[in-house]
Parts: sequence; C-alpha cells; structure tokens
Amino acid sequence: VNGLEIYSMKIDSKITSRFAHNVITSRAVNRGNVSKEVFFDVELPKTAFITNFSMTIDGVTYPGTIKEKEAAKKQYEKAVSRGQTAGLVKVSGRKTEKFTVSVNIKAASKVTFELTYEELLKRHFGKYEMFIKVKPKQLVKDFEIEVDIFEPQGITELEAEGTFITNELQNTIKKTFSGKKGHVSFKPTLDQQRTCANCSQSVLDGDFTVKYDVKRTTPDNLQIVNGYFVHFFAPTNLPKLSKNIIFVLDTSGSMSGREIQQTKEALLKILDDIKEDDFFNFVLFDSEISTWKETLIKATPENLDEARKFVQHISAQGMTNLHGGLMRGINILNAAHEENLVPKRSASIIIMLTDGQPNVGVSNTQEIAKAVKAAIDGRYTLYNLGFGSGVDYSFLEKMALENKGLARRIYPDSDAALQLQGFYDEVSNPMLIDVELNYPENEISDLTTNSFKHFYDGSEIVVAGRFVDSNQNHLSVDVRGEGANDALSYTTQQDAEQTAQAFQEQQYIFGEYIERLWAYLTIEQLLEKRLTATGEEKENLTAQALALSLMYKFVTPLTSMVVTKPEENENEEGIADKPTEVLNMYLKNLLSKPGTCVVYAKLFLIVKLISIKPSFITKSYGQTSPVYHTYASQPTWYTSVDGDPHFIISVPQKKDAICFNINENPGVILNLINDPVTGITVNGELIGDKRANSDAKIQNSYFGKLGIANKQLGVKLTVTPETITIQNGDEKTGFTWLDSVTLQQAGLTLIINRKKNLVLSMGSGASFVVVLHQVWKKHPLHQDFLGLYTLKSDKLSEQTHGLLGQFFRPIDFTILEVHPGSDPKKPDATMIVKNNELTVTRGWQKDYRRDPKHGVDVPCWFVHDNGAGLIDGVHTDYIVSSLF
Repeated sequence: VNGLEIYSMKIDSKITSRFAHNVITSRAVNRGNVSKEVFFDVELPKTAFITNFSMTIDGVTYPGTIKEKEAAKKQYEKAVSRGQTAGLVKVSGRKTEKFTVSVNIKAASKVTFELTYEELLKRHFGKYEMFIKVKPKQLVKDFEIEVDIFEPQGITELEAEGTFITNELQNTIKKTFSGKKGHVSFKPTLDQQRTCANCSQSVLDGDFTVKYDVKRTTPDNLQIVNGYFVHFFAPTNLPKLSKNIIFVLDTSGSMSGREIQQTKEALLKILDDIKEDDFFNFVLFDSEISTWKETLIKATPENLDEARKFVQHISAQGMTNLHGGLMRGINILNAAHEENLVPKRSASIIIMLTDGQPNVGVSNTQEIAKAVKAAIDGRYTLYNLGFGSGVDYSFLEKMALENKGLARRIYPDSDAALQLQGFYDEVSNPMLIDVELNYPENEISDLTTNSFKHFYDGSEIVVAGRFVDSNQNHLSVDVRGEGANDALSYTTQQDAEQTAQAFQEQQYIFGEYIERLWAYLTIEQLLEKRLTATGEEKENLTAQALALSLMYKFVTPLTSMVVTKPEENENEEGIADKPTEVLNMYLKNLLSKPGTCVVYAKLFLIVKLISIKPSFITKSYGQTSPVYHTYASQPTWYTSVDGDPHFIISVPQKKDAICFNINENPGVILNLINDPVTGITVNGELIGDKRANSDAKIQNSYFGKLGIANKQLGVKLTVTPETITIQNGDEKTGFTWLDSVTLQQAGLTLIINRKKNLVLSMGSGASFVVVLHQVWKKHPLHQDFLGLYTLKSDKLSEQTHGLLGQFFRPIDFTILEVHPGSDPKKPDATMIVKNNELTVTRGWQKDYRRDPKHGVDVPCWFVHDNGAGLIDGVHTDYIVSSLF
C-alpha cells in the first residue's frame, strides 16, 4: 500500500496456567524510492499490561523503556517544546485499546516492530477466553497466529473461531489438544486473505478468539514455583444457592426512548431465567421512588407473570434520585432478612442501572457512597451498570467496589439489551457465599485478595502469594464457604515437587510465570483498592503498585513506556501510557495527527501538560514554527441565563467560563435552581417569537416568565416582562416595570430599577438579578423577555441542583488540542469535564447585568447539543410541570 509492504506479521501466544504472554511481530519494507512513514497499529485487550516494545530499523534496535510516569512526563514535555507531534494509545472499542507508533524509513529500508503484553485470562461461563484483534489492513505474505497452551490440570476442551472467518478460511484454523498441551494455529495464504479472487483488500478484520477449559478432579489447583504460589479455586457440581435480587432502575426522563425499551426487553428475558427458589423486587427512581412490591417476592409463576406486566408499563420521566432508589432497595433487603422472609443460606444482590448522575434528593456522590456503604454494611453485593456516556463512572465503580461488587458499562448500541442480560447471566448462579481461602500467616507474605462474597458457577477464584522463605516447597490451605445445603470446609495441600513434575515441557513456559502472575494480580488489585482509598492509605497503595510496575516492567496507570525513534536530526522521545477506565468512553482520536511517536492515552496527568493556565492558547497552523495567540485573564462575571436562552457558567479558578444553549419549545418550563435545604427554587417558562421563522432550523426561545420561591419563608415571586407579583400566603402584592421600588418583607428584599432590572435577596443571603429586555412593541418577530443572574450562589447549600444550580459548586475542566473550527474567529478544542470528552468552540456570550441594552462580551467555551456531557443527565430531565 503506497509503496509500503507489510511482508510478515506473527502473533505468538504462550498460555501457562491461565497467564498469557503475547508477542506481536510485524515486518515492513519501503519499496518506494523516497522515505515513507510506517505505522504500527495494534489493538490490545484493556485487561492487558504492555511489557515491552522495540523497533529495529536496518539492523539497529530502538527499545522502549518503562519509567515512572512523572519522569516520562518530563521527556514528553521536552518533545512537545521541540514542536514534535504525538501518537497515542487510545480506547478503540468495548474491550480494546489501540497502540499506535510510527517511524520514517528510507527507500528500500526495512523495519521490525515487536510488542509484548501479558494478561491473566478470566473464566466466564466455564471457559477461559483470549481474543486477538486481527486487522493488518493489507494482504500479508506471511501472516500467522500461533497459540500454545500448557495447563498442568489437563485440557478438556479447546475452541478457536474468528468473526471474519469465511467457509474458505475455516480449514486454515488448526487446533489440537492432548493431556496438558493445546495448540492453535491460523496461517492463511495470500489468496485466502483476499475479499475476492482478484481483490487487493484483506478479509482479515475482526476478533480471533481462543476458548478452553481444564480438567477438575478436585475443587482446587495449587502450584508452587521458586518461592511463589498460585491457587485456582473452582468447585463443580455444587447445588445452586437461591438468590435475593433487587433491581434498582433509573426511570428518569433521560432514559426515555430506546434506553427504556432496551431495559424493559432485557428485564423480560431475565424474568424468564429467574428460578422459582429466588426472591426479587423492582425499585424505580426518577424524581420520586416507587416499588413493584413492598417486600421481596418469591419467583412463583404467578408472581413472574405479574412482574412481566409491571415491567411492560415502566415509563421514563423526571429527574434522578439515585440515592433514594438505592436506599429503598437496601431497606427492602434488610427487612427481608430481619423478618426471615428469605432463606438463611442465600445470596443477596443489588443490581443498579442508571444513565445519568444524581440531581435530586442527595446529589453529592461522596455522601451517597458513604450512606450506601453504611446501609449495606458488607452484607450484600452491589453491582452498578452505567448506561451510556452520561454517567459518573468513577463514582459508580468506587461505590460498587466498596460493597464487594463491580461496575460495568452498558454501551448505548442496538445490543444494549443483550449486554444487560449477559451481565445478569454472569451473576445469576451463585454457588457459594462468604468464601475464604486461609493460608499460614507465618509462611506467606504479600497475599492477594483471599476472601470473596460470592462464587458463581462457571467462574474461578485466583489467589497468589509469596513465601517468606523462598525455598519453601510445601503449602496447605484451609477453604471455607457457605453452600446451599451446608458449610464447605476442608484443607488442601501441594508440594513444589508435584508442580515441577507437571512442568516438564519447558518450551511452554516463559520465565518465572507464577511470579509474574502474582505481580500482575497484585498490581491489578492494588489499583482497584486505590480507587476507594484516600489520604495516606492511597499514597501507600500507589507506592506499592508503582514499585511492582517498575520491577516487573508493566505499563500501568502509574508508569509510562518511553519510546525513542530515529529522526533526521535527533532521536525523538514518545510515551506509551496505560489507559484508565475513567475516560474509556471519551478519549477517542485525542492528539491523533499522523507522524506520531508518543504513544498516548486516557491518562489525565500527561494530558494536562498542554493545558496552559490561566491563559487560553490557540495554535495557528501552516507556519514553519507554531504561532500562539493568547487571550488574557477575564474579569469576574456571574453564572447566568439570558437571551435565547444562553447559559454562562463562571469558572473563577480558571478565570474562564463555559457556555451552552437549551433549545426547547415555547411553553416548556425548566428547573433552573433547586435547593432542598434552603427551600429556594427558580423555574423559568419559555416563550417564542411572535411567529415562527421559516428559514431557521431551530426556533428562538426566551424566558418569558420566572417563578422564584422560598418554601421556608412561604414566599413566591412571579416575574414577567410586564409585572412582578409577590405572594406571601394568601396575600399578593403587585408591581410593574414602570415602578421604582425598594421593599423588605418576610425576610425578602426586593429592589426594582425602573424598566431595567430587579435585585432580589432572600433569607439565606442568596441574591438574584432579573434583567428586563424590551423590544419595539410593533416588532414583527421579537417580544420582551427576561434574563437571570445569580450574585451570591455560595449562600445556597451543596445539594443545590438544576440547570444553573448544579454549577454553584466548583467545576474543573481541561482544554486540549485547540485547532481551527468552521469559523476562523472561533477555534474548536477538546474539553475534558466530568470525565467526558467534548468538542467545544471558543466564542462569546453577552452579560446584560449592568447594561441591559448593549451587554458585555464574555469569552467562553461553548458546549454543543444542549450542554450534553456538561450538565448532569440530559436537558429534558429538567423539564417541570409548573412554575412552582
């Protein structure tokens, strides 16, 4: 392709006792007569750690070296200061990350890329699964996948398949297994790779998957090698426990449409799979909390039929009271156990599904997590499913991990219902609860997690550790657990000599595989614990994970691989980072210009290097050297909504602002501020132009009426472009905009500045300015409207929410990749805010607080699509039925 030929690509995988060591080698040649840029593009499992990378050009090898992230960051900053471009590791799919690196090679030169990564294969539904992403993008003369498996327990089944495999390719997959060894190979010829007989396009594009399982004569398998051990625990033929399951479901307005339909479809299928010994219930949360039944209900055929009817009538509306929904679900489980409504030996599970963020009731995520942890108190498992990109995934993950569960993303695609059902299938068959694997304390150090709330059918528990005495060759383990009928309790043991006998086939073993398995599992669990830790504990966990990452050369969220490649004048450094889940849905195509060498990722620390504070920087392209334009620090302004309607969010710590519009129909009422503590609410009703503009795709709308209430004072203020009305109980006082008034009553201070604005202060000290915009009365299109500005928002509580109110708490954001937009005067950029990646545009909005006629320009970053990704949930969540 374009004079560049990939003449060889080999993927070599060695799996020893579930631990996979994979090496991808790609060889290319420049058959042109000028220098060409060669790209090495590989998609890796998100669960894998890169351990090595090198480029060999004309016999000279350029290796990657793994360093602490801070040290690597300095090299990256140096590369950026020289004007060099960057490549990246980025999220490329639900299960993959893309590693990209490029290099210029001279005419007739050859380059060899070699990437190594390792992962521990997990057991799901009774099989270990390893998938390899196959996408060479051109025909490759010598293409081969080879997988060698060695399992001391013996292999009972082996499958290999590819999503791209045609009938012609089926016979090219070779698989054999016997005893402890298994082998899979896939080596298509050039002609077999073609999409048609004379085509130059490759059919190789998709997932190549290897699945297998091992022989189990006992529930355990212990292996000891050179001072380290690994314990695999997967008992079979146990009776299934009954389960008590609460489905806590988000039914707020943002779930309307396809999301709620897919959820209902999945629930109906799940109801078909619930067993008669199980107990279940549904909790729905939007602005209010509702339940199907008051208690857990046994899954009899009659109750299941009734539940199906209930599910079919679920609808979505209102806001998101996530805290209230979870607490109701926990209380139902608590009551069921206290009143002995459910079997003593049973597994209690909460599955919570949401597509947004809490914005009514308790909306502070730290308070929610604290309350949920205290209420569950280690008795139940919480699984959090985040639907789409509007969720605060780090919050969901932290809360699940604190309650012995996990979080899972549900991607808003056509198969979302299957994703939901698939997750349920994983946890639908608990076999044991409260499993503990106990090892002699005086013999073992650095033990991975050894207690587990549930063991599910078809899964496997893995524990690894290091002996205090590296010469120790014997280990005994006490196993405890609660089954459906009785307690599980026994002791198992293993000698190092037995393991050595099992590993006589040395060609299948890569290095100190058990030691590396222990390191991989330990780092994975330290990083997981770090998510829920704070202060000194978090620092200690970070230090431990970093030390192991550097010792065993793993690219983790705490380390970076520095990649050096040759350039004409000097070597150029780049960085490979391990992406973290926090940005998995968002950092796509970040810094993705061609000619890249910095292998980059979802990692926030390094991204921040190119965010210059406090000034905003754009880059003019087409110059020999970059030219930067700087916008100076901005004066103070206030969070407000005015105009069509334009929301301006002040971010004082950045000396900057964020803007967004809401496009809705006249007559719609939006909740702007809602503080449940002080009792202050502000709602606004939209009006339109006098007649629709046939040339406009989106019709203008403005606020034509504001309702400001203080429940504690019992006061309501209604403002229109004609009148201002105060209602205190049954007493009403009215004014017009022709009045000049200063009024104090019932803890309220009102100042009306004739035909200009009004200033309102309420009991808590919160103050607002309402600006009057008047147009020529005979104007054929426009009519008078209002603007709202908040002066003392800090006087409202931390629980304040609403389209404006949610921004009274500090908000942080980072700006990346400023580049020319469709308007030469308004550059575009990537904004990272609330764990979302948004495309934003630099522009201006008007602040009319002091000058209602002309206003003052406020420079801001404009967020498109009704503030999607910036506001909690979606804008329709804030639609309310009345002004008060």
